[in-house]
Amino acid sequence: MIHSSVGLYHYLLVSGLLFGLGVFGVLSRRNAIAVLMGVELMLNAAGLNFVAFWRFKGDALDFAGPVFALMIITVAAAEAAVGLAIILSVYRRFDTVDVDDINLMDG
Repeated sequence: MIHSSVGLYHYLLVSGLLFGLGVFGVLSRRNAIAVLMGVELMLNAAGLNFVAFWRFKGDALDFAGPVFALMIITVAAAEAAVGLAIILSVYRRFDTVDVDDINLMDG
C-alpha cells in the first residue's frame, strides 16, 4: 500500500499555479471582467499560502495565518464589488468592457 501525504510543497505548488494563472489572466485578457477574475485568483493564491504556512510551520495557538486569509477574502470581496461597479459604469458610458478601447483620460 502506498502512503501519500499532502505536504507544504503541494500547497505551495497549487498556490504558485493559481498565482501564475492569475498573472496570465491579467496580462493576456482584454476583457475587464476577466482581468478582475485574474486578480481574484492571485489574491486566493496568497490566502492559500498564509493558511498553508500557518498549518505546517506555525504555532497551533497563533491564528495569524487564518486571520490574514480572512482579511484577504474580505478585501477580495470588496474589490469584486467595487470593480464590478466601476466596470458597469464604464460599460454604460463606453458600451464596451474591452480595456484597450477604454481611455478614461479623455475629457
